[in-house]
Amino acid sequence: MAAVLTLPFRGTWLVRNSPARRVPSHGTDLFATTYAVDFIAVQGRRTASTRDWRAVLATEPADRFFAFGQPILAPASGTVVSVHDGEMDHVARRSQLALIPYALTQAARARAGAGAIAGNHVIIELADGGDHVLLAHLRAGTIRVRPGEPVAAGREVALCGNSGNSTQPHLHIQVMDSADAFAARGVPIRFQDYRVWPRRGGPPIVVQQGIPNESEVVEPAVNM
Repeated sequence: MAAVLTLPFRGTWLVRNSPARRVPSHGTDLFATTYAVDFIAVQGRRTASTRDWRAVLATEPADRFFAFGQPILAPASGTVVSVHDGEMDHVARRSQLALIPYALTQAARARAGAGAIAGNHVIIELADGGDHVLLAHLRAGTIRVRPGEPVAAGREVALCGNSGNSTQPHLHIQVMDSADAFAARGVPIRFQDYRVWPRRGGPPIVVQQGIPNESEVVEPAVNM
């Protein structure tokens, strides 16, 4: 049975690695990522304020991307069961040249544990059903909740960052049947009360409940 969540941010975000496109959404069932989805903050469909020679040939500062520093909200009510902070926020990599050396270190990150994969992250046990939602790649030093603390849907829990296995600032969200991503199984996700902005223009389409498609731009229909 799917876990029903609200979008954990404000404003417009681009959908990547959607389980509406394929399952497992990230190409693997490892670390309970079977139904995970990524969101990248956008203005229009642009992910960053600047595109220059570094976007083609080199790494880029994380803070030129709209997602970096955006508030991340609890997508449902529950209890915080785990918090991990202290991982650095990396430079961003849109350049294919910059992505090559990063790809070569992928296996090493997978062996290095949760911090190297999820970066700074928060795990919340959902009040409705007991599943666990993971919010990953958070900005270092911005987590505002503690283990054992109850949270209501819409509460700000951290800021978006570029920590862990991340090539540009974005939010990774997944639901699991336990708090241990190394042993858990992924749980399907559905989001409620959101808008989809058509690629070719026109008014947004309101979705009462569903899973956004790959490359859609979405935003909450209800302000949190």
